[in-house]
Amino acid sequence: MATSLTAAVDWAMDKSLVLGYTRLGPRLRRSWWPSDPRPGCLAGRHVLVTGASGGLGLATAAGLAPLGATVHLLGRSADRLAQAEQTLLERMPSARVETVVCDVSDLDAVREFATSFAARVPRLHAVVHNAGVLPPERRTSPQGHELTLATHVLGPHLMTGLLADTLGGGRVVVVTSGGAYSQKLALDDPEYLEGDYSGVTAYARTKRMQIVLAELWADHLRSRDVSVHSMHPGWADTPGVTDSLPGFATVMGPLLRSPAEGADTVTWLVATDDRLGTGGFWHDRRRRPTHYAPVGVETEDQRQRFWDFVVEATGESLG
Repeated sequence: MATSLTAAVDWAMDKSLVLGYTRLGPRLRRSWWPSDPRPGCLAGRHVLVTGASGGLGLATAAGLAPLGATVHLLGRSADRLAQAEQTLLERMPSARVETVVCDVSDLDAVREFATSFAARVPRLHAVVHNAGVLPPERRTSPQGHELTLATHVLGPHLMTGLLADTLGGGRVVVVTSGGAYSQKLALDDPEYLEGDYSGVTAYARTKRMQIVLAELWADHLRSRDVSVHSMHPGWADTPGVTDSLPGFATVMGPLLRSPAEGADTVTWLVATDDRLGTGGFWHDRRRRPTHYAPVGVETEDQRQRFWDFVVEATGESLG
């Protein structure tokens, strides 16, 4: 199919949502998307995946391990991580897998983890920020931050900064959500202190923040030769969807992507030899616009205010 025609079809699929975000997306796009990573391309390399005990995180690990990577699974529950490790080893007995317990929303725990991890793994090929929450009511982290903000934004920012020295020439991939398209950057109330709390809105707000933050990381880490990208997985059949959005999962069930289909672009971003630059927002191995319309596009002043907020909240400037 000619490049101009595939681009037009791909654009139409993306705007239709059902064609682009469901399992139909990868099945149709597979015929024209970029080549799979080379077999063994990650041999001898270490990749850290947060939120790796299930769903997209576990699927990402399952995609990276066959490429030769040593995959470090990070999650909150030692029991669930042990189950995830067992699942991977049953599928591929030769997989190199390690587990580490850390609650990404707890900034003190992130500092402790990063210090220990950097001492054990001085050279890291990639970090995949996948940990996520969608609480039904407003909850706070041990440091008093709204929980989705702490899990999706503050914890990942601190972790990225503390591990930056191990990532020279490496990559950072942020798993965000198409729900970000529904939200502007929430600068006036980032902690969601005002109005009636909605977990779905908090989730989408912080996913918008992740996209902006990944772009800012790309700018700040360019001098260290670290590339940064964000991506959204489409609508995937994961515990995060089925548990938090049961109505949506029931209606869309037959069309939801498998976790592997949702995680495909994460694996590709970590492993591909293609020259991708830095700061991109991706879906199904293609760079996507971060906004559907010019309305809501962040100004430089807004981006700086957001950066200042994150730096103040975490004490990490990536300097």
